[in-house]
Amino acid sequence: MFKEKKILKNAEKTTKPAKFSKIGGQALIEGIMMRGETSMAIAVRDPQGDILVETERLKEKRWYNRWVIFRGVAAFISSLVTGMRTLMKSASVVGDEDEQLSKGAMGLAVFLGILLAVALFVAIPEGISYLIHRYLIHSVLLKSIISGILKIGIFILYLYLVTKMEDIKRTFMYHGAEHKTINCYESGKDLTVDNVRACSTRHTRCGTTFLFLVLVVSILVYAVVNFLLDRFVNISSTFGEMSVYFVIKLAILPLIAGISYEFLRLFALMPDNIFAKILRAPGLALQRLTTYEPTDDMMEVAIRAFDTVLKMDDDQSIKPHTFGEVDISEAYAVIRAIDKNEAVWLLSEVTGVEISDLYSLKSISLEKFKKLKGMVQRRQSGEPFDYVLGNSVFYGIKLKVSPAVLIPRNETELLVETALSYISGRTLKVADVCTGSGCIAAALAANSSCEITAIDLSDEALEIAQENLKDTGVTLVKSDLLAYVDEQYNLIVSNPPYIATDVIPTLDAEVTCQPYMALNGGEDGLDIIRRLAAEAHSKLTYAGAIMMEIGYDQGDAVRKIFTMVGFRNVRIIKDYGGNDRIVFAEK
Repeated sequence: MFKEKKILKNAEKTTKPAKFSKIGGQALIEGIMMRGETSMAIAVRDPQGDILVETERLKEKRWYNRWVIFRGVAAFISSLVTGMRTLMKSASVVGDEDEQLSKGAMGLAVFLGILLAVALFVAIPEGISYLIHRYLIHSVLLKSIISGILKIGIFILYLYLVTKMEDIKRTFMYHGAEHKTINCYESGKDLTVDNVRACSTRHTRCGTTFLFLVLVVSILVYAVVNFLLDRFVNISSTFGEMSVYFVIKLAILPLIAGISYEFLRLFALMPDNIFAKILRAPGLALQRLTTYEPTDDMMEVAIRAFDTVLKMDDDQSIKPHTFGEVDISEAYAVIRAIDKNEAVWLLSEVTGVEISDLYSLKSISLEKFKKLKGMVQRRQSGEPFDYVLGNSVFYGIKLKVSPAVLIPRNETELLVETALSYISGRTLKVADVCTGSGCIAAALAANSSCEITAIDLSDEALEIAQENLKDTGVTLVKSDLLAYVDEQYNLIVSNPPYIATDVIPTLDAEVTCQPYMALNGGEDGLDIIRRLAAEAHSKLTYAGAIMMEIGYDQGDAVRKIFTMVGFRNVRIIKDYGGNDRIVFAEK
């Protein structure tokens, strides 16, 4: 049953709410359903710990939703149907796929549950009281009293016993989270876990209170019915008379529900005085069995469901979505935690929608939302953006990157430009040493007709390079620089490790998290350059050339290394910032 208006300030007394709410709810399996005036939201925490939300728009109220008694019957039937439907939805999210019940099996379970309720709270009490009345004590009043006592006793005993079941107790904890959240909102506080935690787990318009009122009203109504039946119905057989009594009393259950609903509304709207507190006390006391103190993560679920309904009731343009979809506003709320430009790139990458068309997105799949959320968390932890994105653009080419390779830099594009200028339309044999992601080889292959070999020692790097270089005609070779290569080349290009060992720890975290082997150039940063210069001299054809990227202040030292090895025409090419960047030398 849904709760509206009024809240409990604490477990023992009620106070007038700071603002009224027409949002009510129901505890589910590891989740909560909240229902407002025009929308409903189901929030469930899945086995991975994520909160999944499904929403829907409610149909407009019919005439019977406004008439006294009729509205109570309609609310009772609606809450029963909606409750079972949302319970099934929550079970589908939480349960293992192999354990899911079919719709037929779930329908049978619901039917059997209703039969059990009728048996426990109608058939058994009425049957016992009837037999006592017929064979022991011939008092209609006493019969009604005995039936009422049995109903209330069975109801309380039933609630007590089911709380001993761990799964049911967790559901009752979510019930407490639902009440706390509604109470928090109606007390005028912001919906935060800390504020919700401080609120009561009791609420005047609770389904437990409603069921208790149904029992009390049924006692009063059935007392009148018993009197009339005893006076006007005369059936000789015990079974026949019991059957007539049972059918008649079952038929007037909707009327009892309607009357109980009106009493529930009345109790909630009554001013806080001693009379109102006395009337509310039994229902509130009974909630001690059906509401328990929730955990923080349960309150987070309740807040999400309540917030979602608030937004949808306020904005009728918000479209409903299923558990498999997430409203785009939630995606934007996640990416807001990182740089704006990076955020839109991530969203575009995850959804496959061009940045210019992102405005048209209304929702994304749950799978993509989880991926996006994980990528944002990685970026917040300091992981380089290109690694998070999974790709990088180099020389106009989109390439896959991972922590197994260096992230291509703009400075390295100068090396490609220098190489293409040297190639100048010729078809040369080219070796790209320390290829990493294969970015240099990919750029040369896309802009020349050269026969290119990409070389690296790392298996992980070669896997990335293979993906980036497929269909380019580039040959991949595993080698420690040129040690295991027998070919002769017209041109050797390389972006080798050239950072001094003791300098690496002082660099930005986004650099130090890249492959150490691809950064470490030894004590002075020139160890790999020395080796490669020596090996390249023997692997180049006559008049062949080598060019490689170097550190911003290594020009003079590198020039000496190449000159000592026997290269001629050694030149240092500076980048656009005026720093040493490329060494060029001919054999």
